[in-house]
Amino acid sequence: MSRRTLALGAFLHPSGHHVAAWRHPAARADAGIDIRNYIRLARLAEAARFDLVFLADQIAVPSDNLDYVSRTTRATYFEPLTLISALAAATQRIGVIATVSTSFNSPYNLARYFASLDQISGGRAGWNLVTSGSRLEGENFGLGEDYYSHAGRYRQALEFAEVVRGLWDSFEEDAVLDDRAAGRYLDAAKVHAIEHRGAHYQVRGPLSVPRSPQGQPVLVQAGSSEAGRDLAARAAELVFTAQTSLAQAQAFYADVKARARAYGRAAEDIHILPGVFPVVGRTQAEADEKFRLLQDLVPPEVGREYLSIHLGGVDLSAHADDDPVPEIAVDGRGHVSRPLLLLQKARERNLTIRELYLEIAGARGHWQLVGTPETIADALQDWFENGGADGFNIMPPSPTGLDDFVALVLPELRRRGLAREDYTARTLRGNLGLRVPQNRFAQSPAPEKPEREKEAT
Repeated sequence: MSRRTLALGAFLHPSGHHVAAWRHPAARADAGIDIRNYIRLARLAEAARFDLVFLADQIAVPSDNLDYVSRTTRATYFEPLTLISALAAATQRIGVIATVSTSFNSPYNLARYFASLDQISGGRAGWNLVTSGSRLEGENFGLGEDYYSHAGRYRQALEFAEVVRGLWDSFEEDAVLDDRAAGRYLDAAKVHAIEHRGAHYQVRGPLSVPRSPQGQPVLVQAGSSEAGRDLAARAAELVFTAQTSLAQAQAFYADVKARARAYGRAAEDIHILPGVFPVVGRTQAEADEKFRLLQDLVPPEVGREYLSIHLGGVDLSAHADDDPVPEIAVDGRGHVSRPLLLLQKARERNLTIRELYLEIAGARGHWQLVGTPETIADALQDWFENGGADGFNIMPPSPTGLDDFVALVLPELRRRGLAREDYTARTLRGNLGLRVPQNRFAQSPAPEKPEREKEAT
């Protein structure tokens, strides 16, 4: 039996995840709107045998403070589903995951988009299911600040996911006959309307796209609140999360896996991938200098607004940079888990406003590692082998951050037997070791042969 290896995602941001990465000497002015930049990064990740590339999204500029927006590149990047389709055509083996919100889309259209992408990519697509929680997003669709409560958004999202997955089962695996002599292209008995009637959606179906080589696109979820964990346990196959200590990671990992088992799922049906922001140097001094260069590029006005956004839009104007982070109530209308995580960090370490905005300038509350290939590999191995993660979503800090991770950290992980040498399958599911979902309409069970083995030829 082969040794378990890390699942690895490359979380792409045009110039890097640090808020000031666009000011880095190696950054390109057009990084967010030049497809060649993204193709280079995706192909780099594929050559390194990452499982997937991942793109986040927000359906609005990040702030109505346009002075702040003008000092970042956070408003100049492609819509992710369009972009990920181009990356699918430019790669052959790596999975492609796009973030699309349930709040301003219809289940039928979304099911069709991702089923099409899954066919185009040969079974490499994944959908990162999110809900939209910002006032600015609501206003872009004619809704006010209270357009959805946190709990309401997640109830809607759960039903949305149920409809989408039902539509992805519209075609049984052998529904396409292509019987030219008899004049029958489809077996009508193996194409199904779902006839969904729920609290939020009424969808008849069937979908107009046949089942893909991996059965369904991989379903991803990135919320860590109570409602987010429950949605992940019910529906997700990959979970992206923000944890900053092994104890936090272990608690989250155990909780989500236990919830999944309570819903009748196997623990291995859901993989947990915390985000990691790695600044890598051949020596610790080199890593520290790389990080200091980025931190020195953060203007106070950018840092304060960036912190305000990640605390849910709280007004910090009455407080100086050297003041302690004030008491803030998280009211549940917007995003919940990230503000709570940052406030916990501030309380535990008695951070000032400046210290906290510099703390999140790169990792945004994710796990931040600044070190050598050996020390970073040590940390990743510790979480992986001690119930904190099934793998990691790597967040390159700068324009050359992914190059550094691939050139310096991956060889050390491979030396330890923690990273694959080559792909083992043709599909995203196969490489992740996830089973092909049983089609709910199929009359007989699918063969027990795992998808990883089927696609390895």
